[in-house]
Amino acid sequence: MRLSSSFRLLGLFVATSLSAGAWALPKLKESVQPPHGWVKLDHAPENHVINLRIGLPQSNFPVLEQHLYEVSDPYHERYGQHLSKEEVEALVAPHPESVSSIDAWLEENGVSVDDTSRSSAGDWVTVKIPVRLAETMLNTTYHVWKHVSSGSQLVRTTSYSLPEHIHEHVDVIQPTTMFALWKGLKTTLHYEDAVEELPVVNSVQKLNLASGVTVDPSCNASVTLSCIKQLYNIGDYTPKSTKKNAIGITGYLEQFINDEDLRLFYQDQLPQAVNSSYQFISVKGGLNNQTVADAGIEANLDAQFAFGLSYPTPGTFWSTAGRPPFKPDINLVENTNVPEDYARRTCQGFAQLGARGISVIFSSGDGGVGDGNPDPATQTCFTNDGRNATRFVPIFPAAVTSVGGTNNVPEIAVFFSGGGFSNYFPRPKYQDEAVRGFLNNFPKTTYKDLFNRGGRAIPDVAALGRRFRIFYQGKIISIGGTSASAPTFAAVVALLNDDRLSKGKSTLGFLNPLLYSKGLSGFNDITAGNNPGCGTTGFNATKGWDPVTGLGTPNFGKLRNLLC
Repeated sequence: MRLSSSFRLLGLFVATSLSAGAWALPKLKESVQPPHGWVKLDHAPENHVINLRIGLPQSNFPVLEQHLYEVSDPYHERYGQHLSKEEVEALVAPHPESVSSIDAWLEENGVSVDDTSRSSAGDWVTVKIPVRLAETMLNTTYHVWKHVSSGSQLVRTTSYSLPEHIHEHVDVIQPTTMFALWKGLKTTLHYEDAVEELPVVNSVQKLNLASGVTVDPSCNASVTLSCIKQLYNIGDYTPKSTKKNAIGITGYLEQFINDEDLRLFYQDQLPQAVNSSYQFISVKGGLNNQTVADAGIEANLDAQFAFGLSYPTPGTFWSTAGRPPFKPDINLVENTNVPEDYARRTCQGFAQLGARGISVIFSSGDGGVGDGNPDPATQTCFTNDGRNATRFVPIFPAAVTSVGGTNNVPEIAVFFSGGGFSNYFPRPKYQDEAVRGFLNNFPKTTYKDLFNRGGRAIPDVAALGRRFRIFYQGKIISIGGTSASAPTFAAVVALLNDDRLSKGKSTLGFLNPLLYSKGLSGFNDITAGNNPGCGTTGFNATKGWDPVTGLGTPNFGKLRNLLC
């Protein structure tokens, strides 16, 4: 609503619960230390336009979280009874008082409610405004900041304030205090002419593994769809529930699936899929650029293996607008400088998907325990609290399934597999037994003060992450990273969902409570390898869960028997 000028004036003189509007004195909402590795340049241009996103408190999120755990617990009577989109949105919708308070605050600052856009639940309000107005509304000063090592620049502030009566109606406002490198998760590339760690195996002798499967030795030189199907005991399983099931991948920073590369990949490895297609969905103006030179190496990897392994399950690609090296608010984060309020709201969004029966899969990152650097003299894992103390840096999403990486056949942990313990989120109950098993055998003095022993542990699982044979710009290349592991595991989940749906059961939804209980024996335990970083050798893969490969890699045949 729009407050009259006389009512605004009255707010100066009476102490009531009514809004004091734009006249209210600002109170600090958030403040951070200037982050390590960033330098402040000039005052941001006052006409620079930012998409200011305001997160309103979700009125009944604790109730939603309870639903999430009940429908995801295989021993609960409500298991598999997922909520609808409408039911989820009703639980996260903000209180009407929050909506009216934010609307009034915006209008008092000259922003019409008609100029805002809102999420379908109403818990996010977005408005495009110039820096000069944002500075007035937030009682702050924006500067251009530069990331020293990459050269990336962004417009940010280190603190902002709001009228005191607005505080309870705001969870988070960005872009403000989040300093993050906006880029897709780093990928380790190995092209055809690169020096491989292992020579090509010429023997025709099959590799007999402890899991009971046999694998072609050529899979140690080049990983194909056939290699994955052999290694993870998928065999000749063919999806049956293609009218009910689906698999989706997301593209950021102008990462585009190149359809010709996908066709060449299918022609090379899956001829029956050559004439297949996928659904393209543009998010906030995301493009579908088919120029060969603009083919996305990560998008191609995701599509070729996720869609190829789960074929003929229908695939969807969401293309989100945003151009590298940087655009605020819309891309994946790989950085230590993520404010806790932003991290929590992001994970609450993932929880909403899980409650609806959607499995969300994330790679655990390619930096080992932080930056991938074992040298104490040059490591870059520093806290952002003014102390600049060394600390491990795990990727932050909590309400997802995190996938680490392996290498070789038989598998060992790959050196870049991200893993560790959250500094924001406590360890969930479903992880207690598995993670305590690791910590009880891990010396308490080792890496003292470098990680949070009580934090949410990652990764949950793992999959191969090196030497994937894909097509890129019309040529065959070899590529690796946990960005290869994640679509591989996602495809396995899609196949499990397919089998469940064919039997009249629900999709698996949020996977973790199930994987850490009924699913435990469905994984190949990885017990060799480590993930260096932050000036250390990192953690070691060991028997049971570990912060390098999680519970291990999937055995589809066993998981199918256990979960379907």
